[in-house]
Amino acid sequence: MNLLVTGASGFVGQHLCRALTKRGHRVTAAVRASATPETAAVAQRVVVGDIGPDTDWSAALVGQQAIFHLAARAHVMAETTADPEPLYHRVNVEGTANLLAQAKSAGVVRIIFLSSIKVNGEQTTTHPFTEAMAAAPQDAYGRTKRDAELLLERDPELVATIIRAPLVYGPGVKGNFLKLLGLCDRGWPLPIGRIANQRSLIYLDNLVDALILSLEHAKSAGQTFLVSDGEDVSTPELFERTAVALGKPSRLLPVPLSVLRLAGLLTGKSATIDRLCGSLQIDNRHICQQLGWKPPVSLQQGLDKTVNWYQKHSQPEGSQGAS
Repeated sequence: MNLLVTGASGFVGQHLCRALTKRGHRVTAAVRASATPETAAVAQRVVVGDIGPDTDWSAALVGQQAIFHLAARAHVMAETTADPEPLYHRVNVEGTANLLAQAKSAGVVRIIFLSSIKVNGEQTTTHPFTEAMAAAPQDAYGRTKRDAELLLERDPELVATIIRAPLVYGPGVKGNFLKLLGLCDRGWPLPIGRIANQRSLIYLDNLVDALILSLEHAKSAGQTFLVSDGEDVSTPELFERTAVALGKPSRLLPVPLSVLRLAGLLTGKSATIDRLCGSLQIDNRHICQQLGWKPPVSLQQGLDKTVNWYQKHSQPEGSQGAS
């Protein structure tokens, strides 16, 4: 098939382009200004500039049969903009609406949309998130991803599949997971030993596999799927297993949660502490039952592969993890 991938130079986009090409698809990689060598090697590149209501998609859409829409203004933990909602809305909602309108004009109606579990909310308590639960986004990123989903759900001309993913990790990962690798690599004592939560993650290969299956399986049309590795892990266990893979000691101090939350309050990091201590579990049975999907990589295998990449690419003493 002729396929357009937006956000093709991103963490997930690069890997998706390579995987689609290996399966024999002809991929057009839509990028803002330039692509990495990896993307350039496996896909035709089309520079579309910044994503928004005025983006011209005409060149990218020529001859396409389906679109993987990954491009978005990503969630930022330490958001510095006083009111970021309009910025998220311009890219994630107005930009998506513009792409969909031009896609329909070009005769492209099959859309695979990468959304976020943040559409469901920030934490789970007694039950994991499922597709049947009402959306309850708590921040600008989650709200605008939900608004983009609604554009797809409410348009009868489109044949769309929505994939909501939790934190994605794997070779090339950045952000908080890279910081986790750096902390584990240093072997510093961490005050997280008493955290008793459960969190769902998804390894990069597993997410890409679910995205491609959603394109290829007829039953995915009109569906929303929550995806994960299928094995949840507590924050302390995640640090311990990562440290073991790195060959480093795991020093987790049994600090009471009340002390952690007080520290978060005093330092203005309450939201970070809440995410560190809280649970976020996903029930991925819907995609497994409907499409016969099974994550090809286990959580431990994914951690091992990620650590192997980190050790090959990090600077001495894990200094890259602190960047």
